[in-house]
Formats: sequence, structure tokens, C-alpha cells
Amino acid sequence: MKSNFKADLSKEKQLAPLLDSYYQKHLKHYSFERVQHRKKQLQGIDLILKEKSSENEFFVDEKAQLDYINESLPTFAFELFYHKNEIQKQGWLFDVAKKTHFYALVTSIYSDEENVFTSCNITWVNREKLILRLHELGLNQNSLKRVCLHHTESHGKLILEQLDPRNQGYLFFSHQNKAEKPVNLILKLDFLERLGVSRRLV
Repeated sequence: MKSNFKADLSKEKQLAPLLDSYYQKHLKHYSFERVQHRKKQLQGIDLILKEKSSENEFFVDEKAQLDYINESLPTFAFELFYHKNEIQKQGWLFDVAKKTHFYALVTSIYSDEENVFTSCNITWVNREKLILRLHELGLNQNSLKRVCLHHTESHGKLILEQLDPRNQGYLFFSHQNKAEKPVNLILKLDFLERLGVSRRLV
């Protein structure tokens, strides 16, 4: 199993111009600056939005479904845990070291020719609100960690009692097909909207 990290970075760079064109069109009350500094990117900051009227700054982490080009999925994967050098690490959703205010979930990414992206959807998610709503449902960092500890050898979908798997979400373990062995909380995009934590930008 090999990591797709470098290939994903290359695709992210190719996707950036399309995303920037959407931000310019739809975020009229904000200026934005794309972050190149690796340290800031590791803190969950791909983009800095500045509100024109107040100068308030917001940090955005772009999450793109780059494994699913020319497909439209109704869900998004929020990383809870992953492995590096055989050690389990904290995923980005609950990582307190991340300074992210908003996720830009990039889905339905379409490409007419290789490495040329022509359209996508962007869903804006308020990270703080999402974590709060999950906590209210009984899905916080500790409760999810306990579930994962009981399923260290699991692979595939695991239904959680707090979520309806048909229209809300579930857990997914990728222990056999990905080098990082991620554990993801899979949530339906329209469920995020019903929770009041997201809005569709494009």
C-alpha cells in the first residue's frame, strides 16, 4: 500500500485556479489570500479570508474529493484518526492544533481532460458549529475514540447508534486499502445543511 500524498498535492495545485475563480465570484464581501507556507498549511489553513468591511480574518481548510474525479458523491469523509510509522495519530477534525474556522468541502469535481478541472461544488462548513452539533449528538472525540479502540481490526462501514446511516452518516475504516489506515466519519452533505453547520457556495 502506498500513500497518495504527493499525487494529491499535485492535483490540489491544479484545482486551485478553479476554486479561486469561484471564490472571486461568490465571496464578494471578502478578499482572500492563498497560503503557501507549509507550517500554516499543517495548521489547517489553505486560505485566509478577510472581510472587507471589518478586516476580520477567517482561516479556511480546503478538503477536496480528489479520489473521485468525474463522480458526484452525497457524502464527505471527516478524518478522525490515521497511522504514520505504525503510530495512530489524531485526524484533522478534532485536532486542537488546527486553527481552521471553516472547511471548504470540494465535491463533484469534473475534468474534461487529464489534470484540467472544469467544475466542482463547494460546501462551506463552520468547524466549531460542526463539532458542537456532533457533541450534542453524543459524538465527541472521546466517544469516537472508544468506538475505534473496540474495532482496531475492522475494515469498511460501521453503523453508529447516534446516526441513521441512510440519511445522516456512519464510520468507515480503511485499514486494508490505504497506507495511512484512516478512520473517517462519513457525513451526508445535506445532513450537514440540516444540522445548520454548512451552506453551499457553488
